[in-house]
Amino acid sequence: MAEQFTEITAPLREFIGDQKVFFVGTAAPDGRVNVSPKGRDTLRVLGPNRVVWLNLTGSGNETAAHLLESDRMTLMFCAFEGDPMILRLYGHARLLHPGDEAWAEALAFFPALPGPRQIIDMAVDLVLTSCGFAVPQYDFVSERDLLGKWAIKQGPKRLADYRRKHNSASLDGKPTDIPAE
Repeated sequence: MAEQFTEITAPLREFIGDQKVFFVGTAAPDGRVNVSPKGRDTLRVLGPNRVVWLNLTGSGNETAAHLLESDRMTLMFCAFEGDPMILRLYGHARLLHPGDEAWAEALAFFPALPGPRQIIDMAVDLVLTSCGFAVPQYDFVSERDLLGKWAIKQGPKRLADYRRKHNSASLDGKPTDIPAE
């Protein structure tokens, strides 16, 4: 049932590209574990052992706080349509912020989306598939554009203020290194 791989194979890369949602799991050495759903066109497989995803401004910023203390991260993809499968990518990640030397190069992999906050660059060291037999099937209806509309309405200054107020610390009070902008 479960299979382990040392890299993202071509069929697994195709599977990732077909998914409309993925889940990010992180944990600091102490405090809460975070699992966060992500969508939109925000993930790229750059090679057999590297993925990047664009983290848009949102209500919390647990992933960033956790990665500053422990760079471990897991990404999970579930087939909600078609053949059942669960795919997990295990690895170590680093944060890129606007103004960082690698930001512009990494940002170029993504379409222009409103409200980019960070890019997470992950080195994948284990790939695991499992059956997904118990995952229900759903039909994809559409992307939600509410976050993008909200970010556009805020504008750059209000988004920066929002990030400083709501994204500069985790639920456990850990810093996220949101730049002052």
